[in-house]
Amino acid sequence: MITTKPYIFASRILSFQGHYRNRLRDLDSHCQCLLVWQKKRPFFTFPKQKRSREYCGRQLVGFSMDQMFEVVSDVENYYKFVPWCKKSLVLTKSPTKLKADLIVGFPPINESYTSNVTLLKPHLVKAECTDGRMFNHLLTLWRFSPGLKKEQKSCVVDFQISFEFRSAFHSHLSNLFFDQVARQMEGAFIKEVERRYGQPTMEPKNLLLNNQALKS
Repeated sequence: MITTKPYIFASRILSFQGHYRNRLRDLDSHCQCLLVWQKKRPFFTFPKQKRSREYCGRQLVGFSMDQMFEVVSDVENYYKFVPWCKKSLVLTKSPTKLKADLIVGFPPINESYTSNVTLLKPHLVKAECTDGRMFNHLLTLWRFSPGLKKEQKSCVVDFQISFEFRSAFHSHLSNLFFDQVARQMEGAFIKEVERRYGQPTMEPKNLLLNNQALKS
């Protein structure tokens, strides 16, 4: 429908050139309609798509469950090693939960939000976003389970992140960088564990079939 309007408008201009007095009212009416149509058009238009995204990863790593838990639950130091985390301030903390304000930033996004974190040592760290202007929901979930029987300092790490943007603009941007951000976040925690506790007892192994970590 949109592609036919320039043609119709151009044909009326051509006929208007030879019938100035007779077509003035028609042309004025058409111009007003065109002006209204143009005003209603959004500056950015994006194809309709799902705003929710989810990433799941599963690895066998050469670190203990306690070592992984200690790093992932160390929210107050996220800004030191988590990619794009500009600030991480813990407001309240207990053995089973904490509340923190975080700021994440990577062009063109810079957003602050409050995260409620559930802790179940050494098995689980779950963080849920509240008070965020950018997200309808944001959930990050880490699960740690025993690894190889012959290697006590090993564990299976299940990592999941899911979110839904409020705006179509941010949703469109997420399609461009989501895979990279999720994988770099997952890898950053493994590197931080290695920095704190030394070399792993084994190379990490992806446990997902066909390396298909991205679910949606």
